[in-house]
Amino acid sequence: MSTTTLAVLVPVLPFLGAVAGLLLGRTAPGFVRPLAILPTLGAAVLAVFVAVRQGGGPAIETATELTPTGSVPIDLSLYLDGFAVLVAVLVGVVATCVQVYSTAYLRDDPRYPSYAALVSLFTSAMLLVVYSGDLMVLLVGWEVMGICSYFLVGHYWETEAARSASLKAFLVTKLGDVPFLIGLFALATDADSFQITKILGTVASGGLDHPTLIALLLLAGVAGKSAQFPLHTWLPDAMAGPTPVSALIHAATMVAAGIYFVARLLPVFEASRAALVVMAVMAAVTMVGSALAALAQDDIKRVLAYSTIGQLGYMTGALAVGDRAAAVFHLLSHGAFKALLFLGAGVIIHAAGTNSLAAMSRMDGLAKRIPDAFWTMTIALLALAAIPPFAGFFSKEAVLVAAEQTATGHSDTAPGAAGWLVLVAGVLTALLTAAYATRLWLMAFRGRGAAAPDHGKEPVAMTGVLWLLAVPTIGFGLAAGTLADWFGGRELTPTVATSVLGTGAALIGIVLTYGLWQRAAARAATVTAGATAATAAPVPGTAPAGPATGAPGTAPVPASVAAEESAESAALAAVSAAETPEVAEVTHDHPAVPAGPAPDPGRALLGPLHRHAADGFHLDAVYDRLFVRPVRAAATLVRFLDREVVDTYVRGAGAGPRLLGGLVRRAQTGNVQSYLSALLAGAVVLAIATAVLANVNAGS
Repeated sequence: MSTTTLAVLVPVLPFLGAVAGLLLGRTAPGFVRPLAILPTLGAAVLAVFVAVRQGGGPAIETATELTPTGSVPIDLSLYLDGFAVLVAVLVGVVATCVQVYSTAYLRDDPRYPSYAALVSLFTSAMLLVVYSGDLMVLLVGWEVMGICSYFLVGHYWETEAARSASLKAFLVTKLGDVPFLIGLFALATDADSFQITKILGTVASGGLDHPTLIALLLLAGVAGKSAQFPLHTWLPDAMAGPTPVSALIHAATMVAAGIYFVARLLPVFEASRAALVVMAVMAAVTMVGSALAALAQDDIKRVLAYSTIGQLGYMTGALAVGDRAAAVFHLLSHGAFKALLFLGAGVIIHAAGTNSLAAMSRMDGLAKRIPDAFWTMTIALLALAAIPPFAGFFSKEAVLVAAEQTATGHSDTAPGAAGWLVLVAGVLTALLTAAYATRLWLMAFRGRGAAAPDHGKEPVAMTGVLWLLAVPTIGFGLAAGTLADWFGGRELTPTVATSVLGTGAALIGIVLTYGLWQRAAARAATVTAGATAATAAPVPGTAPAGPATGAPGTAPVPASVAAEESAESAALAAVSAAETPEVAEVTHDHPAVPAGPAPDPGRALLGPLHRHAADGFHLDAVYDRLFVRPVRAAATLVRFLDREVVDTYVRGAGAGPRLLGGLVRRAQTGNVQSYLSALLAGAVVLAIATAVLANVNAGS
């Protein structure tokens, strides 16, 4: 079987599995799980075969005309280069892991058949985007992913959070898709083709008439799909969907599609240096802003969501300095450890009965209850923090090396300003990333308080997947040298300077966060002890208790401040749990976690910025005032004009004929004598009128 035939089967198998799952979901439920897993697993295996056969050599291309259009033709085409085949392997492996994991995680979900079919369709659409060599066919997969995300994020549609999140994800991404579609048509018009190879040939020959405009239009769609500033606000809210869906969206589909699209068409963006600077600014703001927001989140999944936004910012930054090899390298390594993080978070939620880090920080021994999740998430968080020798270190260093070369003038692909923006923001984000990764680990696994509930071992379908994903999380960076041919012959090795900068910043973030966590834990213990003492009756003859002084080396904690922090932590935990509809469905019955202050180092790190970061820097409120309210006001005005003005004219136009009809109806008496009398009277009137007119004419 030829390589192109195998490549065609890769997206077709999950599609057929999705169709069969939807058709047989109710009539033959026993086939649902095999139809969910086997086609996706088959696609993953075939994707590996395609990658091996492609071997990092020249791109394999084939095309056939889909339909004549009279102008720019649309072709069914494949374009298999090293980047495409590696990304397809990532999509297949992660989707298979998600399907296997979901069989246990959603085993009692009554809508599992439709869920599994949509995940398969989602996978098929992403594989179509990866392999397609024609932009119109790519657009089909692009839009199908948007529809699937709408249904999957809104899986728990009985809850307001899920309905709002799915609608928000759909509308925000469609907002970016409108200019994206215009950019595609403009690009195809200049190149006289939708085929990627012909477009790149046109760019190489300088045939683009408006490169900046086209690049910015396309970038708007990428910002929406890949959750980049300012169209990133949908992704944290999308955590209302099931956790396996979050793993699929964040690691291997949808948000990765935008980055992959730019990597495919990078010469189009390089044709405009202004577009590269805009991309660098977008990446820098996204990286730093999302990392600050992640430090303030209480929901474990929202922490990971903002983390995804920041890591996508790294990839965008690599593309802004003209290095698609570094961008795709980080996309692949991030896909492995981010899928592991989300699926590990699902195990934590499954065991702890909450998604609130504040509640977990008041549980003792959670790490011992779920050792598989503890060790694998520790590995994934180290990769996220870019600690060597884990995969995240090598891929993040590749981005920093590319930015350094552009900033210092060793690469003239992009402006030096873009290089400096990405480099400075990347180093700062490395510190913040290590800080929120450490905060998550400490609050989830080093809690103190009531013993965490013990429900036995988690299902093998969940824990086995974690260990499988831990393998590339550990070894992919070390093996990257052997994949140089698939990355266009590029050696993705870190330099001493960037290694010192990136790893040094990460270590500072880890040590600083750990120290602040210890202080916060001591204060929380002091507040708890003070509250216990305050409830006890005073002993006669003793002096009243003074303010608690805390552990040695800590400042006194005023009672009002302690009460405020305790109430705020409890409120955050309650809101966080309420925003995750899956908690009630997938978890065991749990005793209530005692309320109390949570040792959160994020508060000390962010200071007065914490409240704003927790709310995503109020961007939703800004968009509400700038866009939502004016649109609603305009809709209200249109409704008023339609009802009170247009309808008034319509009603007036109908009132005249109705009045005339009423008068005519009165004349219809059914009396023949009346009709004859009227006819005679009319004849007399006509005769008189004729005579008068004749006399007038004769006199003149």
